[in-house]
Amino acid sequence: MSLPRLSADTWAQRTAHGLPDAVRGPAVDPRALTVGQVHLGIGAFHRAHQAVCTEDAAAATGRTDWGILGVTQRSPRVVDQLRPQDGLYGVLTAGAQASTLRVVGSVRDVAFPGRDTARVLDAIAAPTTHVVSLTVTEKGYRRAADGGIDAAAPDVAADLAAAATELTRDDGTPTRTAIGMLLRGLVRRHRTSGAPLTVVCCDNLTDNGAVLAGLVAQGLAAVHGAQDVAAWVAASVRFPSTMVDRIVPATTDAHRAEAAGLLGLHDEALVVGEPFLQWVVEDDFAGPRPEWERAGVTFTHDVAPFERAKLRVLNATHSTLAYLGALGGHATIAEAVADPHLEALARALVDEDVLPTLVAPDGTDLHAYRDEVLHRFANPRTGHTTVQVAMDGSQKLPVRLLGTVADRLAAGAVPHAAAHAVAGWVAYVRAAAAGELVVSGRTVALDDPLAPQLAEAVAGPDPVGGLFALREVFPEAVAASTPFRDAVTSALRDLTPVRTAR
Repeated sequence: MSLPRLSADTWAQRTAHGLPDAVRGPAVDPRALTVGQVHLGIGAFHRAHQAVCTEDAAAATGRTDWGILGVTQRSPRVVDQLRPQDGLYGVLTAGAQASTLRVVGSVRDVAFPGRDTARVLDAIAAPTTHVVSLTVTEKGYRRAADGGIDAAAPDVAADLAAAATELTRDDGTPTRTAIGMLLRGLVRRHRTSGAPLTVVCCDNLTDNGAVLAGLVAQGLAAVHGAQDVAAWVAASVRFPSTMVDRIVPATTDAHRAEAAGLLGLHDEALVVGEPFLQWVVEDDFAGPRPEWERAGVTFTHDVAPFERAKLRVLNATHSTLAYLGALGGHATIAEAVADPHLEALARALVDEDVLPTLVAPDGTDLHAYRDEVLHRFANPRTGHTTVQVAMDGSQKLPVRLLGTVADRLAAGAVPHAAAHAVAGWVAYVRAAAAGELVVSGRTVALDDPLAPQLAEAVAGPDPVGGLFALREVFPEAVAASTPFRDAVTSALRDLTPVRTAR
């Protein structure tokens, strides 16, 4: 017998009969919330991270004006999950020994740009909206090889053309990109209310607020007649930098079964997270904001030390374990870090190469942080897969690992542990592109926005040289280092042969 689906009505019926100790409901009454925040990219990470903090802040202050309009990107899947559930969804917190389940109600509406662009633009323009936030992944910002906005890409160009129309009238053309939605929303807000706005980037980009501000400025510069909008953005819109951290693995059937057993309801929109959650935000807002500090968020005038430590310790180690773990046949990050050889390499990467490049954030012991990161990775109940973490390597390595490499080379040192990590990526790309990488009995395809270029680069006799020639990935300071290239080539020869489909 199938369980009823989670919704406002079924949740009310469920709570009327009492809840298990491991289950709790929304911290505020979802029916009382109005939208004050628009979030672009309402995937699992936002629902397990910022949406939880926003609800906790509202509960702590008694505010009812911080409901969220969540916007999907490429498909209406999340809309189809959440709308029948009246925006309610569960967050299954998977501890090493036991799980808890929380039903969250801060998402008050969901929209898919393919059919709801006008509604999203109106929400961004509304003076009652004070914050627009984003989690669209590194590749979602549509940057060209030089880091600027890729205005020549057809979908970006179409969004810029629609933004030009928005200067004088509403344009109902569906947006194709997240950056296009933001640009069009800013143009409409300037034309209508002109109210100040804060745009909060929550993706793993170095100095993400400044990067997004630059992309917006470049986008508006490409829109003929948008000079007044650009001046208003410079004066009235803020782009604080942030650092976010929580492991949010893909939701599996086992997770859904566990949640259903706790909740007694079927949840199509369930997300999973580890117990740890961190959010550091630059204290630079144009107007009202949720009192996220009441939910444990750290506000600071300088996010950079927190961000650099997280990218170089946690994210770089995560990627290293993903590539080398998958090559060794490990399905999950927990399995990879339990491999003594890989755990030792991860420690060497941090101790020998990363820590010399960092200044510890206030109150942070970086060696203890390293140990905490590896402990979190070892939690088998998150089920974070190596293949999931390994995707989009061409976008991740420059910000996670290659900055460390460049800094160590500039200091006169050859980062050998980092060379092993890069060699792991080279081997992963080569095996996946050839259809020879098998993990848990499944052949793994190369999932990367530069997949064709990567496959071509590793097809020759010198895969390291081929990849080093891609300036979209390797900066000149790294690619031109003969000692580092030799170290990567040597490490590649030493890698254990991958498990293949043959």
